[in-house]
Amino acid sequence: MHSYSYPITVKAVWWDDSSRRVCWINTLKLPFEEEVVCSNDPVRIAKAIIEMEVRGAPAIGVIAALAVAAYASKLAGENAANIQEKLHEAIDLLWRTRPTAYNLFWALERMRRKIASASGLNPRELADALVEEALRILNEDIEANIKIGEYGAELVREGATILTHCNAGALATSAFGTAEAVIRVAWYKGKKIKVIATETRPLLQGARLTVWELMKEGIPVTLITDNMAGYVIRRGLVDLVVVGADRITREGFVVNKIGTYMIALAAKRNNIPFYVAAPTSTIDLNSSIRDVIIEERNPMEVKTVMGRLITLENVNALNYAFDITDPDLVTAIITEKGVVYPPFEENLKKLFER
Repeated sequence: MHSYSYPITVKAVWWDDSSRRVCWINTLKLPFEEEVVCSNDPVRIAKAIIEMEVRGAPAIGVIAALAVAAYASKLAGENAANIQEKLHEAIDLLWRTRPTAYNLFWALERMRRKIASASGLNPRELADALVEEALRILNEDIEANIKIGEYGAELVREGATILTHCNAGALATSAFGTAEAVIRVAWYKGKKIKVIATETRPLLQGARLTVWELMKEGIPVTLITDNMAGYVIRRGLVDLVVVGADRITREGFVVNKIGTYMIALAAKRNNIPFYVAAPTSTIDLNSSIRDVIIEERNPMEVKTVMGRLITLENVNALNYAFDITDPDLVTAIITEKGVVYPPFEENLKKLFER
């Protein structure tokens, strides 16, 4: 059992030790239904990632690691032959689920290394070692999120109004969140903050998830449409912007939910600080922005709201899931190792030397 310095009120993914399965809250059903799903089947868990029952870069990484551990436990119970080969097949399946979020690949690489280092173990011992590593990844994520919140809260003045986009909260991580960790810690420290949350089309993660999380904790939140963000910034209704990230390249380009770039431009134009909150597991020092694949999802997500058609079914639609925010638009990147300021290409590298 781990004890944390702040309350953990919402968890996106967790380990059920009695059944040796990974469990998650199905975010597609929120805020109207809190459905919990548990599985040790990598095919089912891959489906949950692809269809965004579980979403958010840190949460995707954590559930992928737990999926490998759960599958290893299942195979050990069946005394399956070629257990390592089957585990690598599961990792390959999970690897292909979503192409943009770096945490997925970071976590699966850790599980690969653990399998390689445990080659002399019997199936049960191997499963136990993988469970231990996956739980380490999960708890590291929560601890990183809390530290992000503590560093970020220092940047939030008393009574500030924070604009956030999409959901970078507990539901996008193991628990606590990244951008919302900043909000949570500032609130817990007694700062009388307010939040403006964008709805975040096409899947409405802001309206469905961010609002649900903040209202659950009594943090004042106002919902706006995505295309209102520029105007509320221009009106002086926003003191700072805090968003999460799905990948940060070595140059400091921030890949985040589609619509982030437009908010960053509006913030820059109006001299509003634009902060990115992300754990170091989101930072990919091995890639430049030219290497990043921007996920393009099913166009039907754009043509529907909560499964209901809102336009002509045969109209063409684009559905890029992420966009790219340039380093010169980012005031600072808040990590569990501290706040990183420009020049990012130099200072992000230093972060990993601490």
